[in-house]
Amino acid sequence: MAFSSIAGLLAAAEGRPLWEAVLEEDLRDRGVERGRSWDKMEGLWRAMREPVEGYDPQRRSPSGLTGGEGALLEGPGAGLCPPFLREVIAAALKTGECNACMGRIVAAPTAGASGVLPAVLIPLQRRDGIPDERMVQALYVSAGFGQVIAQRASIAGAEGGCQAEVGSASGMAAAALVHIMGGSAEQMAHACGMALANTLGLVCDPVAGLVEVPCVKRNVMGAVNALSCAEMALSGAGSVIPCDEVIDAMRSVGECLPAALRETGGGGLAASPTGRRIAEGM
Repeated sequence: MAFSSIAGLLAAAEGRPLWEAVLEEDLRDRGVERGRSWDKMEGLWRAMREPVEGYDPQRRSPSGLTGGEGALLEGPGAGLCPPFLREVIAAALKTGECNACMGRIVAAPTAGASGVLPAVLIPLQRRDGIPDERMVQALYVSAGFGQVIAQRASIAGAEGGCQAEVGSASGMAAAALVHIMGGSAEQMAHACGMALANTLGLVCDPVAGLVEVPCVKRNVMGAVNALSCAEMALSGAGSVIPCDEVIDAMRSVGECLPAALRETGGGGLAASPTGRRIAEGM
């Protein structure tokens, strides 16, 4: 996929669905047939569902820091969140826990941010009975936006902090949600831009160098952010700063972050007294 700007992606989508433009670019880029590209993306959708649908509440990560909390969000709960939102939170936790427990996940765009997309897509499909075909289309949409983010900024926490991981995933998920709900390509760009803007400056500070604390629960934040930004975009609200400029700002912010806040475990929560005690006990 060779899109280097959201503006270019939108231009390629004129007169056709945006997901179709992304798929066709994938065919040209990789030299594969349409069926092969679709089958691969369909396989990713099946794999993305596995950590949620096959969740084991007894499973724990090797460190003992992660596991079992996804099950706590099942049922009616305290009443603050409606059932759909509780499912979103649970799906994000379950996928993040699966990653921490060395299970199979889909890096979207990274393993540390793997819970965001399934957290918003799986509960929505369950609630509205959306066919798998439309969910696969949404993954193409997310891939198109993610590819631009990767080219213009970064999707690596070691380069850009967690804004590059959970932030990118949140923007990708927001665009995918807009597609599923029948929004325009321009609304997808607005949703992505707002989601990225909301996570600018988010640091990467994994306790003990593990993708567990605070990473798993940051996926919840990324998912809820994606939902709110997609809802705003579908309602007509927009990003004042164009999406490409938000992505460029994201790159600039990432370059300003000190090394201690870019996946090294040297700052933030990793450097807190409790974080240091956990690291020393590993």
